Amino acid sequence: MTLAEVFERVAGPDAPVEFRAYDGSSAGPAGAPVRITVKSPVAVRYLAQSPGALGLARAYVSGHLDLDGDMYTALTRMSHAQQTQLGAAEQVRLLGQLGGPKLLYPRIPPPPQEVRVNRRWLGGRRHSKGRDASAISHHYDVSNTFYEWVLGPSMTYTCACYPHPDATLEEAQANKHDLVARKLGLQPGMRLLDVGCGWSGMVRHAAREYGVKALGVTLSAQQAAWGRHLDYRDVSETGFDAVSSIGLTEHIGKAQLPAYFAFLYGKLKPGGRLLNHCITRPNDTDPARQAMGFINRYVFPDGELEGPGYLMSAMNDAGFEIRHEENLREHYAMTLAGWCANLDAHWPEAVAEVGEGTARVWRLYMAGSRLGFDRNMVALHQLLGVRLGADSRSGMPLRPDWDRSPAPVAG
Repeated sequence: MTLAEVFERVAGPDAPVEFRAYDGSSAGPAGAPVRITVKSPVAVRYLAQSPGALGLARAYVSGHLDLDGDMYTALTRMSHAQQTQLGAAEQVRLLGQLGGPKLLYPRIPPPPQEVRVNRRWLGGRRHSKGRDASAISHHYDVSNTFYEWVLGPSMTYTCACYPHPDATLEEAQANKHDLVARKLGLQPGMRLLDVGCGWSGMVRHAAREYGVKALGVTLSAQQAAWGRHLDYRDVSETGFDAVSSIGLTEHIGKAQLPAYFAFLYGKLKPGGRLLNHCITRPNDTDPARQAMGFINRYVFPDGELEGPGYLMSAMNDAGFEIRHEENLREHYAMTLAGWCANLDAHWPEAVAEVGEGTARVWRLYMAGSRLGFDRNMVALHQLLGVRLGADSRSGMPLRPDWDRSPAPVAG
């Protein structure tokens, strides 16, 4: 059996993708917008030894499989193949026709971009301070120059909020920061704590536009060049008027969430607000972490996603009164489309800066994530809570006022 025949068996004979393989076989329409090229037997062995997304990622990241064309379009067109579930007997038959046990042994080491827990550097107890620092470093300490090319001038690596469909990525990121500021009710002279501050976009916006005194902390050494290098658990200051947590909860871990929200509750003054902005999953029935998944192995080691209901309960149990919830799922798909376009526009420079393997990880990760948000496999929720003051006073407006005109520039 040729590789093209295997491709047609898995993807279907009418898959709108051109397929080429080192054995000379081909399938699909010539000149299709998407072309998959299996360049060597190593790619086949990766797929045989780790069937599914992880094997495909290993073959692509290592360069033994190429994908020409727009990655998002490719993943969309191949979604049928990704969903195909071959029976055990069919898998054994295909393996036998392609080479049998020779494909399975010896095992091929994963590409160097893959994190191997306890066999590389990511050891220790999950979500301990040391291991969290290593996990954060793996993803965020790539290269500030690389991130500037991907994220754009705002250096904001979280979901934007598009005020209208034609807004630019920069306009949408500024609008997101302002939305958070308005939900928190920021006023001149207030003190803001931004945990997981990234490259300090929220801190700078809040200080510049609202006249607040802001402290931003991050575990990433690269990001610390823009903020303050500190584990959120080591923040000693208290009495903040507001706390923003934008894109950090995904790294905390389910078991640590009650303590996390309790910690943030303790940092606030009575009447202070918390805005928690994070990626969520559509239910709490599936595992929070896919240990053998591409995201866990290549992008966010130890990352865990929870459903919005669980997060809301954890905040509520920590003492917060929940005042507002909002899903920005479509906005994150649009944000990722902008990042994908930025990476494609800077592809030669990105490869020169971080290496082709790492650049391929990011190309696959961002396009796959965009597809996930489009199809409600993941979402983005903002939850607003308040630490009640004396006599259970919230200090909140009777109706949400953050969708009105932004507050005037301070001073």
